[in-house]
Amino acid sequence: MKTFLILGAGTGGTMVANKMAEHLDPQDWKIIIVDRDETHYYQPGFLFIPFGMYTPEDVVKPKRDFIPPNVEMILSDIEVIEPEANRVKLTRNKRVINYDYLVIATGTDIRPEEVEGLKDGAWYKNIFDFYTLEGATELGRFLKYWRGGRLVLNIAEMPIKCPVAPLEFLFLADWYFHTRGIRDKVEIVFATPLPGAFTKPRASAMLGDILEQKGIHVEPDFNISEVDSTDQKILSYDGREIGYDLLVSIPTNMGAEVIERSGLGNELNYVPTDPHTLRSKKWENIWVIGDAADVPASKAGSVAHFMLDVLVENILRSMEGLEPLPKFDGHANCFIESGFEKGLLIDFNYDVEPLPGKYPLPGLGPFSLLQESAVNHWGKMMFRWIYWNILLKGGELPFESQMSMAGKWTGAFNGRK
Repeated sequence: MKTFLILGAGTGGTMVANKMAEHLDPQDWKIIIVDRDETHYYQPGFLFIPFGMYTPEDVVKPKRDFIPPNVEMILSDIEVIEPEANRVKLTRNKRVINYDYLVIATGTDIRPEEVEGLKDGAWYKNIFDFYTLEGATELGRFLKYWRGGRLVLNIAEMPIKCPVAPLEFLFLADWYFHTRGIRDKVEIVFATPLPGAFTKPRASAMLGDILEQKGIHVEPDFNISEVDSTDQKILSYDGREIGYDLLVSIPTNMGAEVIERSGLGNELNYVPTDPHTLRSKKWENIWVIGDAADVPASKAGSVAHFMLDVLVENILRSMEGLEPLPKFDGHANCFIESGFEKGLLIDFNYDVEPLPGKYPLPGLGPFSLLQESAVNHWGKMMFRWIYWNILLKGGELPFESQMSMAGKWTGAFNGRK
């Protein structure tokens, strides 16, 4: 009996468990998935909690609901991965699992302790994150009674999980304060280490225009050095200071600590991974999906979904003694909630920036690329149902893993439409 081991039962790991359960003969293979807790979080929904659009109950379900019955699920922390011995040591009952194939899907988490002063005294008082359920919930309680002042949203450093989420937060904050009748009492500042609003220049220009129209100031190239919670200001390495009444932080994102303990990661604990085959650059029987990989794609659920078919195909090829195919192109597809029941959609990959057009049907849509529309908003809101009922279970969606240029306008584009 051979063992197929998956570490992490988040989005990527759960999808892999479902797909491999369809392909591997249970007479020959045992599939095991390991995670440290039993609650699955719909993380894209955290964004909506501070604004009262979702409750915490809307974004949690038991992980076991999405794991196939022929997959063994183990709840335990992971002590260490020992690839040279093809084994993983768990903390629970000191269990040791020997594997034939390993998929690392351990994700990424925020590390507020990496920013000096971020957690000194004012954490969850007037300094919050929204990348955790606790942070989003506490921020919602604060915003409900806040009467105004300067709100600063800061990205500590890149890369981060869901790179459009900070922009969505800013757009929704503008909408939320308008609905409360206090928008004129709130100054909104976006302090980012990027040179503009987003990682891709064309989308950055367009999104920067929207921020400007909404009266949101962008402070670019702001590399935070520390938070002074006493004087309520953030400082950059080049000497700039920005005062705040409310600080919303996207702290440093890092991979799982077990990756560091096992000597498998880079300086941010992401696993060096072939960007096109998704196999470990060092170990031929180790594969990586989702946020745990160091590939230069967005860390987002849609990317993990697009990785899935390539990963599974290549693992099955490997089991048959064939070389993996370099088919993953970094495809990312992100809805951007822009407030007032409108949204945008961007579609891009390693080499191609977001372009205007229609998606997924060329010329028809129904979604518009790089344009605000009500249809895009409802696509974003509909995604929660798709996530729970189709995506996690490895179901088929009408989106190809590789990005298509069909329906995209490749002519001159100045960021406005």
